[in-house]
Amino acid sequence: MSTTVEQIPGYRVGTWTVDPTHSEVAFSVRHLAISKVKGKFEQFDATFVTAENPLDSRVEATAEVASINTNQADRDGHLRTGDFFAAEEHPQISFTSTGVRQDGGDFTVDGELTMRGVTRPVSFDFEFGGFGEDPYGNYKVGFTATAVVKREDFGLTWNAPLEKGGLLLGSDVTITLDIQAALQQ
Repeated sequence: MSTTVEQIPGYRVGTWTVDPTHSEVAFSVRHLAISKVKGKFEQFDATFVTAENPLDSRVEATAEVASINTNQADRDGHLRTGDFFAAEEHPQISFTSTGVRQDGGDFTVDGELTMRGVTRPVSFDFEFGGFGEDPYGNYKVGFTATAVVKREDFGLTWNAPLEKGGLLLGSDVTITLDIQAALQQ
């Protein structure tokens, strides 16, 4: 079963740009084996193209590594170094979609994620928020997309053993994109 444009209320074909004041690119990773550390990238950009067939839609997105913010300046500085993201050598994280799949009413956006110069396939589960007009006459779309990646797959291998066993950082990183984008006229 595939979805048609008519089955998605408010769907419009066109090019959309992310509204950074109403969007967030965030992540979380297990810390001390007991909780999660969360962070976000303050500077990011994305362009979406919605097609006549929603499954032919595509996206290109980037996040500036130097804009990482975990609410702890020393940790943010460490994350920018060669132990983690190597921000000077690899200043951007990028995602380019390769396809859209549908399972029932749910969508998955497949693509290639590049971090630290390593590109791997990643699939984002897509939770559609809806379409609507803002008070200024801009036509908007909202959605949340999530994926879990293994940080080591992208060369982010730094870790430290804990005194009582285990490691300081978990392997799985959950990426959460809360996005609002505007249709370009």
